[in-house]
Amino acid sequence: MNKILKITILLLTLYSCNSQQPAATEEVRPSGNIVTLTDTQRNNAGIESGKFEQKAISSVLKLKGKIDVPPQNIVSISVPLGGYLKSTRLLPGMHINRGDVLAVMEDAQYIQLQQDYLTAKAQFEFNESEYHRQKELNESKASSDKVFEQTKATWQTQYILIKSLEQKLRLIGVDPARITPDNISKSINIYSPINGFVSSVNVNIGKYVNPSEVLFELVNPDDIHLALTVFDKDVSKLAIGQELVAYTNTHPEKKYPGEIILISKTVAGDNATLVHCHFEEYDKMLLPGMFMNADVELKLNEVFALPDDAIVRFENKHYVFKIIGTNKYEMMEVQTGNKENGFTEIVGGEGMTNEQYAIKGAYNLLMVLKNVAGDE
Repeated sequence: MNKILKITILLLTLYSCNSQQPAATEEVRPSGNIVTLTDTQRNNAGIESGKFEQKAISSVLKLKGKIDVPPQNIVSISVPLGGYLKSTRLLPGMHINRGDVLAVMEDAQYIQLQQDYLTAKAQFEFNESEYHRQKELNESKASSDKVFEQTKATWQTQYILIKSLEQKLRLIGVDPARITPDNISKSINIYSPINGFVSSVNVNIGKYVNPSEVLFELVNPDDIHLALTVFDKDVSKLAIGQELVAYTNTHPEKKYPGEIILISKTVAGDNATLVHCHFEEYDKMLLPGMFMNADVELKLNEVFALPDDAIVRFENKHYVFKIIGTNKYEMMEVQTGNKENGFTEIVGGEGMTNEQYAIKGAYNLLMVLKNVAGDE
């Protein structure tokens, strides 16, 4: 709005100058894409001239992706023997530490397993004693070899049973060394194997859970990363170790620096591949599945550029004003490239370096030529 007001004042000033000039010095009216001003009009319009400059401008590759974690950092919690969920306090997003009790399960088979172990242990002690007794008798030829071998086989079989039951107890989180006839329990605790947070809760109190069902899903955020989608035409522009800045749509002002750690070697059906990036510092607000944007700064390129003020936008196209004579300007369409530090790359600018251009006041020339407000 301020620009339009300034241009309106400028046009009135130019018109005032025109009305005061003798007929012999009146400027040529705008014709096509050429506009001619008097010295006074040029000064009032703030026109300054200049040439193309060679600038090192970095280009930025804009990408999209989402927060991800590797499979080894996602843990699905289940119960090897099944059972009923007695209690849990977990909620999605809750932080947990390694060794925390996630849930309490109960079932009659836990009682049976402990009973079987204690019974087998008692039987093993008897078999072991009998084995040593038969061994002494056999050595003194008071017992046959057959009886001794049968006793030895029974003892070894019971030993195998004991070790098998011990592993089953450890599988459900019960320490065999602590089981006695006085502390047999119908319930067991499910413990967290990692530090992290709860990503999903799939059960409720009282539900029977089969061994194949997942009760909870936990995530260890230590290796959380950003997976970006890159089209195959842009993959060659990226390299491992390249720095980037990521941000969300909801809070674009919050920047998350990172670097590329892996570039996938496969291209999907949409002609895109995945690029994995690590954040410099983990933020607990970054959750798996969250969508993010990323700007990757590519290497510096030497290009021919003009100051931003030299370029005008009109009807969705970009133009510059080339000086073709004294106070005479021709509007030329150009293709713009990357922008940095007040300069804009002009594609094909290497063939335009010998000419002078209006590097200030270009929009004023546009208003005089077209008598409209550009579509900035």
